[in-house]
Amino acid sequence: ILIANTSMDTDKIKIYGSRVKVDSMTKVAEIEDAEKDKMRQKCEKIVNHGCNVFINRQLIYNLPESIFAEKGIMAIEHADFDGVERLAAVTGGEVTSTFDHPELVTLGHCDVVEEVMIGEDKVIRLGGCKSGEACTIVLRGASSHVLDEAERSLHDALCILQATVKDTRTICGGGCTEVLMAQAIDREVENTPGKKALAMAAFARALRQLPAIVADNGGYDSAELITQLRAAHASGKKTHGLDMYNGSIADMKNLGVMESFKSKFQVLMSASEAAEMILRVDDIIKCAPRQREAMY
Repeated sequence: ILIANTSMDTDKIKIYGSRVKVDSMTKVAEIEDAEKDKMRQKCEKIVNHGCNVFINRQLIYNLPESIFAEKGIMAIEHADFDGVERLAAVTGGEVTSTFDHPELVTLGHCDVVEEVMIGEDKVIRLGGCKSGEACTIVLRGASSHVLDEAERSLHDALCILQATVKDTRTICGGGCTEVLMAQAIDREVENTPGKKALAMAAFARALRQLPAIVADNGGYDSAELITQLRAAHASGKKTHGLDMYNGSIADMKNLGVMESFKSKFQVLMSASEAAEMILRVDDIIKCAPRQREAMY
């Protein structure tokens, strides 16, 4: 695969405001023939690279397209700039603008290049790429709101994966960690005098609300599941959490339900800071609405 960013229309001299005057149609035909010869020479240089697929960021006109077809080269035009950069990364090639030295150009490789239908749109699919450093995820939905929500969820998941790669520490999911933290705070509350114990008990209740919300979102009885989960942790099953597939509690390590430690830590810190900010507000001053003038 030869990936390029070059002009494949007729190579006119692009000098704005200039005109060429001729005295006969023969001279016009000679100019057009010279342009075509220049384009044929450019196409021959591209063919000499030994590629069988040519992908260009700019348009490819009929003449070079027919030349490529005669040589058995598939020509793909008008690939956007970001797409060209990703193609270069995933196929192992490089974006080329000049073709005088084929030995200095790195070609990309993939197993298959085909045109597929996704809904009512035709797209070019490249499979079995050399480096595999990039891929395309196709999202489909009934409305734009569904697509926006799916894109947001996918973006969040990818960001959490990126954070996990940087900090490989993981914790059990399914509400397991929240119940463990709430139990640890409850034990400390018994040894804490004063009003500070009330705030700690409220913080523990807030932590237990997180698995309750997960159970409610799954359509299950949150009160029943949370009590079962608290009993399981009290009996020493410290890795148990909510199994949303079966509506019960199970061992999160056996199910492989894990969360990023960095993400969970950031969630708790953000929630705590938001609660502290609200508690610091003594009063809310509301400005009176602007009086509308009577219209006559």
